[in-house]
Amino acid sequence: MQYLSTRGRAPQKTFTQILLGGLMEDGGLSLPVQYPQLSAEELAAMRDMNYRELAFSVLSKFADDIPAADLRALVDKTYTAQVYCNGRPDSNAEAITPLREIEPGLFLQELSNGPTLAFKDMAMQLLGNLFEYALAKTGEQLNILGATSGDTGSSAEYAMRGKKGVKVFMLSPHGKMSAFQTAQMFSLQDPNIFNIAVRGVFDDAQDIVKAVSNDLDFKTRYRIGTVNSINWARVVAQVVYYFKGYFAATKSNDEAVSFSVPSGNFGNICAGHIARMMGLPIRKLILATNENDVLDEFFRTGVYRPRGTVETLQTSSPSMDISKASNFERFIFDLVGRDPAVVRELWASVDKGGAFDLSGTPYFPRIEEYGFVSGRSTHGHRLATIRSTQEKYGVMIDPHTADGLKVGLEHREAGVPLVVLETALPAKFEETILEALGQKPWRPEAFDNIETLPQRSLLVDVSVEQVKNIVVTNA
Repeated sequence: MQYLSTRGRAPQKTFTQILLGGLMEDGGLSLPVQYPQLSAEELAAMRDMNYRELAFSVLSKFADDIPAADLRALVDKTYTAQVYCNGRPDSNAEAITPLREIEPGLFLQELSNGPTLAFKDMAMQLLGNLFEYALAKTGEQLNILGATSGDTGSSAEYAMRGKKGVKVFMLSPHGKMSAFQTAQMFSLQDPNIFNIAVRGVFDDAQDIVKAVSNDLDFKTRYRIGTVNSINWARVVAQVVYYFKGYFAATKSNDEAVSFSVPSGNFGNICAGHIARMMGLPIRKLILATNENDVLDEFFRTGVYRPRGTVETLQTSSPSMDISKASNFERFIFDLVGRDPAVVRELWASVDKGGAFDLSGTPYFPRIEEYGFVSGRSTHGHRLATIRSTQEKYGVMIDPHTADGLKVGLEHREAGVPLVVLETALPAKFEETILEALGQKPWRPEAFDNIETLPQRSLLVDVSVEQVKNIVVTNA
């Protein structure tokens, strides 16, 4: 399997060659030269696989330069009941991503039973093991530079703490995560973890990461890698749970399923797009945003208009407070017929703070071919959805999952199972749960009083040079 750049001016590479990097040399994102196609026989064989078997079956199609025995060992080490047992007391940990049917044909897929109680653990735990495996073969060191709006940071740090040859420099928007999310990251005292709070929003932090990644001399000299979803390995690891959710929600491969996905940086739903391109019978990919509705605006109008810092709102689903979706370029590459010249032209405007409009082009009508629809959710919607889900089903959900459920129900079709992807446990957003329900959410014992632990972080301006200096000093 060879990988190309969405911008067409970087050499093709193998999976292990792109594993430790972030952006391609031309500033584009990596994608397979072609998506592997699954036959009806292969899909039938996958139906009864457990999560580890399914993960190996999917990942081996994308990481074919890793020996099969090694990849199977990495997968088996990652997806265990012991690792994914931090969820609800009734969670079926051995299933890894159990499906909960809350009414006939309506499902919640639990993706938050990992160590940091967020769906990011599904990919990040594997990424940590892949990094350690790859570095052990070369004897090299890796300095991971990432940005988080709330969940990626803790998932990455918990996955990388104690890993040989790895240091993590994680940027986050100062004062804009929940108290739980902040404590999860800043309370870690591991010597290879460096938390950097940026006086800005997530997009500012993400822009710094991209700027450093685009400085090829600095990136090479200091061995800069990334764990953000611009890293292909993260996205492809998330493809697995779409297969698992599909098989759990259906009785045969003749049925189609729709997935509703809370979306900020487009990585989670991009994995669903890839699963669909491989042949998984997905009818709709329902994209749910919060008040930061850049992606909803595009899928409704064809206009992609990233917002600046001032226009990016701080909401009660903070992990989606994103106005520049870094994975979106991967979908646009497919939408425009995989023409890198078109992508370069579109992103020439985006990279300069502009926008683009596909509404009058032949590309915009093709969105329907890919199954995408979208919708928007607000703070009031979140509170109402959390409240009604608790009252109607006896199930407590977090604010991001509430966004997904609200928008998913708006696009639900009779006779088509709807799977809403759960993104985090309610414990991570206690203030909003209290506002909605008047009660505190359950949290795993390991996280009792985490907010009171000593915290450490470095505060910086929106400055590439300040972040580079921190890396140079501590690498």
